[in-house]
Amino acid sequence: MADEQESTVEWVYGELTTMAIAFQLRPSERINEVALAKKLGVSRTPLREALNRLVADGYLDFVPQQGFFRRALDPQEIFDLYEVRKSIEVSGIGLAIQRAKAPDLEAIRDFLDTSSADIPGRTIADLVELDEIFHNRMIALSGNHELVQLLEKISGRIRFVRWIDMENGRRSVTQSEHRAILQAAMDRDEDRAKSLLGEHIDRRLDQIVEAVKEGYARIYIASSVMGRPEKVDIPPVRPGTGERG
Repeated sequence: MADEQESTVEWVYGELTTMAIAFQLRPSERINEVALAKKLGVSRTPLREALNRLVADGYLDFVPQQGFFRRALDPQEIFDLYEVRKSIEVSGIGLAIQRAKAPDLEAIRDFLDTSSADIPGRTIADLVELDEIFHNRMIALSGNHELVQLLEKISGRIRFVRWIDMENGRRSVTQSEHRAILQAAMDRDEDRAKSLLGEHIDRRLDQIVEAVKEGYARIYIASSVMGRPEKVDIPPVRPGTGERG
C-alpha cells in the first residue's frame, strides 16, 4: 500500500512539474487543489505531497492560510539561476575532459550530427529538449551524478527562456557553439572548453528581462485574444546587478 501511495505521488509530481515548466499553472496563480485533484484523478493527500515538493524545487510558493501559488517570473531570480547553471556546467566540463574516454565524446559528436538535421515537424519543445540533452550528456561525462541532478533541476526552471531563444532563431548559433565546445573537449583543451561554454550560457540581465516580458505575453495571450487582457507586474531587479557579456 505504501509503495502504491509513493508511486501515485511520483506520478502526480511528474505531471505537476510538466505543468509548471510549461506555465499551464500561470505565474502568481493560486492553485485550486480541489479542481486539480479532480483533473488528475487523485486524492488531496498525494496532491499535497507533490505540491510541497514543487515548493522545495522552486516552482511554487506556499502562503499560510492562502495555499499554493505558481511562482512569479522574476528576472533577477532567473539571472541568478543562469549564474548557478554556468558554475555547474563549467565545473562539470572540466571533470568531463579529465575523465571521459574518446568514444564517449565521439558518441556526443554523433548525436550532434543526428540532432542538427533539419527534420520537418520538429517543434520548439523538441529543439529545446535536444539542446538540454547535449548539455546533460556533456556533464554526465564528469561522472558526478549530483552535478547532473542539479543541472536538471536548474534547466526546468529556466526552460521557457530556452524556448524563446529557439523561437527567436538561436538554433543555428546554438548548434555551432555546441560543436565548438565539443571540439575543445575532444582536444582536451580545458581552458578553451570552459571559456566557450561560459560564453554560450551567459545571459545579461537586460536580455532576461526581455525574455520574461515575452514569456508573460505568451502565457497570457489567450486571455487577450478572448478580450480579457490582464495586467501583469514583473518584479523589479535588484540595483547594482546585471551586465555580463
